[in-house]
Amino acid sequence: MQFLKQLVPFAIAAAFVGTACAQNPGPSLPLKQFGAVLPESMQWQSFPAFPPEARLAIVVGDPSKAGPYVVRVKLPAGVQLMPHTHPEDRVYTVVSGVFYIGLGTSFDPDKLQAYPPGAVLVLPANTPHFHWAKSGDYMTQVSGVGPLGMKYISDEDDPRHH
Repeated sequence: MQFLKQLVPFAIAAAFVGTACAQNPGPSLPLKQFGAVLPESMQWQSFPAFPPEARLAIVVGDPSKAGPYVVRVKLPAGVQLMPHTHPEDRVYTVVSGVFYIGLGTSFDPDKLQAYPPGAVLVLPANTPHFHWAKSGDYMTQVSGVGPLGMKYISDEDDPRHH
């Protein structure tokens, strides 16, 4: 778990997550007491750094602040997330559908790897990658130590710039 202890400067993270959290913080679980969230009570919201069809739910913690967080991400069939990086180390768990992820600074369908429900992936900080809901909707659960951040390799791929 050495990778979870590393933190790097997160100048863009506060703006990225702070906007989404301020709009609709949702009932995330605190870290210092027992609690549970059922799927039907998760509050799904759009996220400025995602394509408009994508949704995010904050499950545990506050991803805009330093500390552990858990979020869920849903992408409908056909949606692509163009090459980007995150300043924090992440652990992805595929909840439903098939999660397609490729590594690299340009979107290349030949580099995509398919992961079924139950698969767990470790994505080290600052690793360029991309996603595609190639075969249908998918949902992943993302765990990390915040603040959460996202930077597209190419500014024109960033929905926040449109």
